[in-house]
Amino acid sequence: MNRLQANLVLLLAGAMWGMGFVAQSTAMDAITPFFFTGLRFLLATLVILPFALREARNAPVKLQKTNWLAFAWIGLLLFSASSVQQIGLLTTTVTNAGFLTGLYVVLVPLFAVILFRTFPHPVVWPSAITAMAGIWLLSGGALTAFSVGDWLNVAAAAFCALQLIFIGRSAAPTGRPVTLAVTQFAVCGTIGLAVAIAIEPINWMAVWLALPEILYAGIFSGGAAFTLQVVGQRYTTAPQAAIFLSSEAVFAGLFGALLLGERLPASGFLGCGLIFAAILAVEVLPAVLSRRSTLTP
Repeated sequence: MNRLQANLVLLLAGAMWGMGFVAQSTAMDAITPFFFTGLRFLLATLVILPFALREARNAPVKLQKTNWLAFAWIGLLLFSASSVQQIGLLTTTVTNAGFLTGLYVVLVPLFAVILFRTFPHPVVWPSAITAMAGIWLLSGGALTAFSVGDWLNVAAAAFCALQLIFIGRSAAPTGRPVTLAVTQFAVCGTIGLAVAIAIEPINWMAVWLALPEILYAGIFSGGAAFTLQVVGQRYTTAPQAAIFLSSEAVFAGLFGALLLGERLPASGFLGCGLIFAAILAVEVLPAVLSRRSTLTP
């Protein structure tokens, strides 16, 4: 897989996540957040497990203990991001949640520099800022007064950024992206269900009421999209991946209009344009500048 194909894979993951925002929001009308998180990621585990087993049979070398620990750590980050985002949706709007979670676009290169002294291609910084401006416009150009849910979505953005960085450091060296994905799903789902049993009222009728959302969030925005993210990140950098995945805000707006009757203002369409401009800049400019430097005598 080349870098262009990897970035298109990440774009598809962003589309699935955009649709997932609608499912996550409507599911909260029937089911509690930790119970929903546990069920969706245990379902994702079951869906992707056969592909992970096939990958393991074809793998040239076995994974080491350190690899499994790294995969489990990524699963803990996924649980942290998913659960606080899900709780945040109880007390904030989908618009605010979409914008604030999108902060990971800027946090990924920032955390990469702070934690590992890894500096991205210079084009990533203006592209990240452009994508953030696009997400801001997509939210209507204004946020209501910050609630607890808003701050939880800021925390979710930080956990998403860390997850992206550590996937980037684990997926390519091990050559086992599907195994990584299944491991993070299993860790996230197990912790989510355990916390739900401990602190939430378990209502099995709620599972039936939220079944369409659970199925979509588990199979598509959970299992398929996160697996595509891990596979795509083997062939691109974490900062570039963050830019492409930020397209989820565009798709969330699109699916919100189609399924919930929401309508984008003119600023929202401008925001979509800025996000896609950032995506194109990250994809095209490094190749153009590299070719120009090669041709320069």
